[in-house]
Amino acid sequence: MKYSALQKNSFRQGNYHIDPISEIDMEPIRKWRNAQIEVLRQPSEITQEEQSRYFNRVVMPLFDQEKPNQLLFSFFKQDALIGYGGVVHLSWIDRRAEMSFLVDDARASDQSTYQQDFTHFITLIKQLCFEEMNFNKLFTETYDFRTFHISILEEAGFVLEGRMRKHIKMAETFRDSLLHSVLKEEYLGK
Repeated sequence: MKYSALQKNSFRQGNYHIDPISEIDMEPIRKWRNAQIEVLRQPSEITQEEQSRYFNRVVMPLFDQEKPNQLLFSFFKQDALIGYGGVVHLSWIDRRAEMSFLVDDARASDQSTYQQDFTHFITLIKQLCFEEMNFNKLFTETYDFRTFHISILEEAGFVLEGRMRKHIKMAETFRDSLLHSVLKEEYLGK
């Protein structure tokens, strides 16, 4: 499938690439989400039925929309599915998007692998956001305990914009969320 909102739907860098999300990727994504629920804005585990319903009711219609509110991609290394993500909470008027990313939990548990995967994914999403979509800003929200994840964002040019204090509740404790962003002019080096 292809997103009608985009001219280009596939993005590559070295052995990595992203393609529009596919129904065949639903189950591994569901398992990864459930295994890493503590880093997601997901209150409980997702069942197969819930995942299928979400894909059919929410994701499938996005392919035909002129200005969808999210664009989701499957993430591959050497043609093997390793994760997914994309741009969400799109504001077509303000030309901004939030980056979403999740990788196979086995890959996420190895820091070197995670750093390589996430760095390549960021590069691909910047291409999508700034070159294909001509957006002005790409941002993220990250829970403060994810220090390694945050260090990769900052190494990739994301700038800390702010801290939302005690923004989420996790295991009876309130945690901060950090907002980072990169602008098109920074991406282009202007």
